[in-house]
Amino acid sequence: MKGIRAIIHSLVHSWHLFVRRHWQGFLAWRERFRFTEEALHLLIAGGIGIIGGVVNVVFVKLIVGCQDLVWAKGDSSSLTPFQGTEWERLLIPVAGGLIAGLLLYLGLKWSAKKGSNNLLEAVSMGDGKLPFGTAVSQAFSSMVSIVSGATIGREGSITQFTSTLASKWGALARWHPYRLRLMVACGAASGMAAAYNAPIAGAVFAAHIVLGNFSMHLFAPLIFSSVVSSMVSRSFFGMSPLYRTSLEMDLTLFQLPWFLVLGVLCGLMGGLFLKSMLWVRGIFQRFSIPMPFKLALGGLAIGVLAFRFPQVLGNGYSGVNLIMANQLNLAAVVALFLLRWLATILAVGSGAFGGVMTPVLFLGAALGGVFGLYGMQEQWHPDIPVAVFALVGMSSMLAATTHSPLLAMIMVFEISLNYSLMPALMISSAIATLVARQVHRTNIYSETLYAKGLDASWESDRFGEASRQRVGDLMRHPVPPVRDNDFFADIADRFITSSYHFLPVVDQRMRLLGVVALSDLKEYLQMGEQLKSVIAIDIMRPAPQCLTPGQRLDEALSVLLGAEMRNVPVVNNGKDKKLIGAVNRSEALGQLAEAMSSPSLKSGTGPSELNNQKI
Repeated sequence: MKGIRAIIHSLVHSWHLFVRRHWQGFLAWRERFRFTEEALHLLIAGGIGIIGGVVNVVFVKLIVGCQDLVWAKGDSSSLTPFQGTEWERLLIPVAGGLIAGLLLYLGLKWSAKKGSNNLLEAVSMGDGKLPFGTAVSQAFSSMVSIVSGATIGREGSITQFTSTLASKWGALARWHPYRLRLMVACGAASGMAAAYNAPIAGAVFAAHIVLGNFSMHLFAPLIFSSVVSSMVSRSFFGMSPLYRTSLEMDLTLFQLPWFLVLGVLCGLMGGLFLKSMLWVRGIFQRFSIPMPFKLALGGLAIGVLAFRFPQVLGNGYSGVNLIMANQLNLAAVVALFLLRWLATILAVGSGAFGGVMTPVLFLGAALGGVFGLYGMQEQWHPDIPVAVFALVGMSSMLAATTHSPLLAMIMVFEISLNYSLMPALMISSAIATLVARQVHRTNIYSETLYAKGLDASWESDRFGEASRQRVGDLMRHPVPPVRDNDFFADIADRFITSSYHFLPVVDQRMRLLGVVALSDLKEYLQMGEQLKSVIAIDIMRPAPQCLTPGQRLDEALSVLLGAEMRNVPVVNNGKDKKLIGAVNRSEALGQLAEAMSSPSLKSGTGPSELNNQKI
């Protein structure tokens, strides 16, 4: 036993001598290959991207498998992929609504104890934590609704569940709220990218809708997460776009006015769609009946429509492809537009959890199809195919309901892989957004926040709720300091064995005297034997501007911007200057960046409840 200890002691002593002999090389290596926080965020984003891709694959496989069990297998290229008798089309949506409502009711009871699971609220107003149990109940509820024929999309549940898994990962790792918020946004980006096979749109969705911030230290992880999730999803489902079109067209200047008119029309219809959805939701909320019966009532209304018109069931992918292929006449497209509008507001208004982006895209395609078919019938624009108006209508309707023309035009470009229409998409989407804002002030995602008294405007110039945080809320343990009389070799050892580039220098009473920078050691390396007498106080810089625990983050902005150190020192007060902690500079600036561009608190949050925010 003594021999083993002697060997270990000899190895440790040899290693110590080796480090002492080559410490300059170690410092140079560490400077070149140091692992930054931005690199860590990219690694985390990649992991979340894998989660998002897997969630999408599992969700799609389960939905398709269950639909094959519940419904007779139909032709996916027809308007009625859900095959069944009239009574099956009436009763299955009712049963599905009842089961889905029961699952949501259980989630509501869970959420009442653990806070709201509204994704936007968790990022903009909360600490980035989402309750896992509620997300599970919502995912299964949405799956049941989709399988039973509800006109909602799967992207909502995929996005919500991926974000919740990302939040749970961060909570288990005990990371700070600023990183949890970024992880939730990465989950939203990866879920949306995987659901639509649209990595750029997924990143833009998370940056604009969820974070309200396009700064690169936040946008880069969103891009990475979206790309990874898309590649995972493509490994199972291939590269083909959701909406099939081989259209190639060079639009002329004289054709663009038609898309201005279509943008105005979609803006009006988008605003009216939001108003009608809220109106139906208000009607259902007046019914003092349990949630399962509300969803069953919504399912009954959809079943009554499907009893005569089975085309209202499902997500509408096949219908969009038929419209773009010009295989439907004007009357059929008008009927589909009105019927699916009604079915969508009934499903969403009754409380079904799921995505509304997919039904909105269908409504936009149908509205564009109506505009194109009628124009061809009247010989207004006989040289513009109906598919062009359908695709532009999809983008415009999405822009009108999300108030995000950038997201809309990129989404439609990626799901159709048709760049030739970009000028028309840009003009029509911008016009639709401006018109829709005049009709209805909020978008489809911020409506729930407004209902709770939260300001969800992305264009606020105020710092918002996050700026009311104090430095003490973000304060960590201080960077382990060196004493004022520590020798040069000891300081060099500290730099070699840690990831810090600055070390605070304190006296015996822990008062901050200054800092030693890694780069400051270079000028002393040629001193030879005299180096043994150099101590910390000889090479330290004056103490930088420090923070105190009681400072507000917005008051600390100038210190944070001017700080050269990654960990800004926190002292007890400006007089004693005792080192008590440190604030991560990028974390604090990230908080302020989010606060300046994300929603602000208007009057206070209401009681915790399960918010069926449609994503």
